[in-house]
Amino acid sequence: MSAFDSSVKDRSVKDRSAGDGAAEHPLLPRREFKARGSFVTRCDNCQLPVLNCLCPYQVKAESVAQVWLLTHPLEHYKPTNTGRLIRDVLPTTQVFTWYRTAPDAQLAALLGDPRYAPFVIFPDDQPDYADRVVDIEAVHAVKHEARIPVFIILDGTWRQARRMFRKSPYLDALPVLPLRTERETRYRLRKPASKVHLCTAEVAIELLRQGGDTVAADVLDDYFEVFNDSYAASRLHHKIDPPTATMRRLAAKQRASDSEPSYPGAHSRA
Repeated sequence: MSAFDSSVKDRSVKDRSAGDGAAEHPLLPRREFKARGSFVTRCDNCQLPVLNCLCPYQVKAESVAQVWLLTHPLEHYKPTNTGRLIRDVLPTTQVFTWYRTAPDAQLAALLGDPRYAPFVIFPDDQPDYADRVVDIEAVHAVKHEARIPVFIILDGTWRQARRMFRKSPYLDALPVLPLRTERETRYRLRKPASKVHLCTAEVAIELLRQGGDTVAADVLDDYFEVFNDSYAASRLHHKIDPPTATMRRLAAKQRASDSEPSYPGAHSRA
């Protein structure tokens, strides 16, 4: 059993939303990770090889929009999954496991909560749901209505994501927001079918940026870059030293955050 698999075995998937606290889902079905790198000693927190631990560069960021990940069960066991980077940076991120037979109960309840305005992130390349397609202006519109825009990202391979979209009737009433961006993927840990196929973290970065949460997008983009570089270097058993400029920038932000007062009312404004 790998260090990554044992860490998944020992914890539940936690969903977090602003003001709602943490709720636990049942443990995922256990599946031993046997791909390349399964015998590497990994950090229990960030899951990267300890040679290039990501923890010194984890920085929290606030955003108006939230990200809810609907994650294929197999993605939870892949150390190269980038959805967890979003959860590391944005405390309001929620993670739900997708099952074909039934929706997650908490997700189903949240979809009916009027505080949220959820959008399913998916390409607009098929005519049968063309009437549901909206653009990024719809996100800005719900902000003006004092509602919380939510990006529901289908976290899996492109083939898995298409199946999840087609086999999730509880998403059928939601608007579909295709990501329109000139960005090409910088993800180096899996080979995409096309450079325009972004990984999960990159999709979130672009959505946050287009939706006006630029500070959060920049922090997540930096964190993704460090993850990308650190994991790639670890595959070659190479430690990144000295730290890159992006690493130094995130480390400085983390130190600044750690030095802020934590007593009640420390962050209140007159």
